[in-house]
Amino acid sequence: MAGTLKTVSGKSKINLSNKKIAIVVAEWNEDVTEALFDGAHQALHALGVKKSNIIRVNVPGSFELPLAAQWMAEKKDIDGVICIGCVIQGDTPHFDYICQAVAYGVMKLNLKINKPIIFGVLTTLNKKQALERAGGKLGNKGEEAAVTVVKMLEIH
Repeated sequence: MAGTLKTVSGKSKINLSNKKIAIVVAEWNEDVTEALFDGAHQALHALGVKKSNIIRVNVPGSFELPLAAQWMAEKKDIDGVICIGCVIQGDTPHFDYICQAVAYGVMKLNLKINKPIIFGVLTTLNKKQALERAGGKLGNKGEEAAVTVVKMLEIH
């Protein structure tokens, strides 16, 4: 389901074989988040991160992503964190509160911890849009999150 690694081309400018990346995955909307995780995992490996250096942590939902990302980023051996989630708009303003809180939490972590914490959270109007971005016709945003964490590591 993860697609064909459309966003990955070549290797990183830095040696990633000793870099450890945590991927924190929300269990809510699991079919979408699993596809995003698969895309991120495959892309990291294609870019040179050893499979054994990709650490997965599950959380119940997207609201829990920032705290779990902080816990992972505080570990000295973790070089970067990718947050994977999917929030689909419903009939109440709950969607707005969750999306804003998660985005703000991830942004604050970047500045506080000084490690790349990547926002790989889909915020869509419906399930169809989410699936299109999780290995469907619009690619896989999990792959893009993996490329982003590597590009941020290259800068630092």
